[in-house]
Amino acid sequence: MFSKSLLKKIACQEKVTPAFLEKQLSNGRVVIPYNKTRSLAKPCAIGDGLKIKVNTNIGTSTEKCRVQDELKKLKVAIACGTDAVMDLSTGGNLRQVRRRIIDESSVPVGTVPVYEAAVCAQNREGSFEKMDFNDIRDVLHAQAAAGVDFFTVHAGILKSFLKTIKKRKRVCGVVSRGGAILTRWMHIHNKENPFYEHFDDILRLAKEYRIVLSLGDALRPGAIADSTDDLQMSELCVLAELVKRCRKKGVGVMVEGPGHIRLDEIGFNMLLEKRICHRAPFYILGPLPTDIAAGYDHITAAIGGSLAGLCGANFLCVVTPAEHLRHPSIEDIHNGVISAKIAGHCVDLLHFRDEWQRDYQLSLYRAHRNWKKLFPLTIDPEKARSYHNNTRGATDRCSMCGTFCSLKIIDACNFLKKA
Repeated sequence: MFSKSLLKKIACQEKVTPAFLEKQLSNGRVVIPYNKTRSLAKPCAIGDGLKIKVNTNIGTSTEKCRVQDELKKLKVAIACGTDAVMDLSTGGNLRQVRRRIIDESSVPVGTVPVYEAAVCAQNREGSFEKMDFNDIRDVLHAQAAAGVDFFTVHAGILKSFLKTIKKRKRVCGVVSRGGAILTRWMHIHNKENPFYEHFDDILRLAKEYRIVLSLGDALRPGAIADSTDDLQMSELCVLAELVKRCRKKGVGVMVEGPGHIRLDEIGFNMLLEKRICHRAPFYILGPLPTDIAAGYDHITAAIGGSLAGLCGANFLCVVTPAEHLRHPSIEDIHNGVISAKIAGHCVDLLHFRDEWQRDYQLSLYRAHRNWKKLFPLTIDPEKARSYHNNTRGATDRCSMCGTFCSLKIIDACNFLKKA
């Protein structure tokens, strides 16, 4: 399926052997999102035994649809180290936006096809509720041919769940946009979820184009009060069934995980997904262990993401400071990606020598105030350099301790390792 040279390149990046990578791919514990029509400068692998990866969501909205803004976000996300991006566009010419993003992205690109299918029905019929599987099928084929590397498909929310959704009366209901669209569609038409009903058709297309399916968590909790409830668990069991169907057809698959989850339940959720879903790679939003941090949810997600990664999560979705509040700015994307990268690195340095060595080397340079060599090792060199450059006077220390710099005092005793 993948060339030996590609596997060797990725294995080298991951500090694993090509044989290990091939084994993990064959048993479904690792996926490589890489459409067969594409040529990727920065391919990546996601799953157990590998470094934690980060995805960044970009794309137009019905309120803001300047493609140039999204391309700037793409550039910033890649510069900050994102491993993949998703185009979640709902405004403007969606095919043109997606084409530009795919053409300019050096990393894998994912989409949520139900968004475009809903927009097509809205434009044609005046309501997304008039969407049918023809809309979905046309979008899937067009996006596959355009080079999309992974699809989020919300195939795990079933018509039989609607009674429970109504009876349960969650605090925040269905917060997944794709999940909400499909919930409304099933309620109006009294029909089964078309993604579930036609899942075999989707598998055939994914197999043809070598597209990874990311099974969307339509019923993820959007509030701490809804954390790890029966709806979330019911959908997870359906996703486990779909994982088996994907593997049987030779299609790469990963599972999307919970949003707002209590801190003490994060580990349980990670372990449960791995057990129920046959150790499929776990792609998570956050998780966010509190609801009150509007404006700072990049920090909330980094806290949850680091704990989740420690317990088995493989792929962190960037949460920006704008989460729940507005369409993210370029600065929001920058801050969100950096936060997610920090979360992933905190876990990776426990398992990968090169990641640990980066911290070790930086600390040696810090001990001797070797700023020139220190800055390139930081997660955001430009910010670190700008902060230090605000220090006036002596440059061999920062302005916090000044003359009483602890590192300079102890360095004079010759007690420190040489850099």
